[in-house]
Amino acid sequence: MSRIGKLPIKLPQGVTLIRGPEEHIVYVKGPKGELSQYIDPAIQLTIEKDVVSVHRRTNQKRHKALHGLYRVLINNMVIGVSTGFAKSLELVGVGYKASVQGNTLDLDLGYSHKIYFSIPSEIKVQAEIPKGKNPLIHLEGIDKQLLGQIAAKIKTLRKVEPYKGKGIRYVGEQIRRKAGKTASK
Repeated sequence: MSRIGKLPIKLPQGVTLIRGPEEHIVYVKGPKGELSQYIDPAIQLTIEKDVVSVHRRTNQKRHKALHGLYRVLINNMVIGVSTGFAKSLELVGVGYKASVQGNTLDLDLGYSHKIYFSIPSEIKVQAEIPKGKNPLIHLEGIDKQLLGQIAAKIKTLRKVEPYKGKGIRYVGEQIRRKAGKTASK
């Protein structure tokens, strides 16, 4: 059995898991919002009070792969609606700036023009410019997949270059630096 898939999911207080009118859709409601997820027919859910268990119907290779996947997706939904997720990005470079107007992120990344990045309404965004430090972008939301995708798209606007380390990176991310040209004598 899958080591991840066989672990039970405990529902915190205030979080409910409901099967939709269609049997293969699961809704999770909590204090921060509501999320839904399609579940493959090969996967069964059993709900007993505050514990959800995920089971597979057969031992086919495909079903084994889906077993752990859907357990993690449901667990991420439960965590998202109860506590939420957050990611922070750091802008490293001279003159790099970030500001927020509504749900639009306004970025100065050393190009000849500004970059306007539209953020979905499910994600909360804040820009912070601490004195003497690099500007920060804070993203918060209940959907882990969407949050990660938006953070990755923002990061691709200015990839970290390996010589000086300039670009957009996650807070605390380690960048492998290359040595530059050296004198030949």
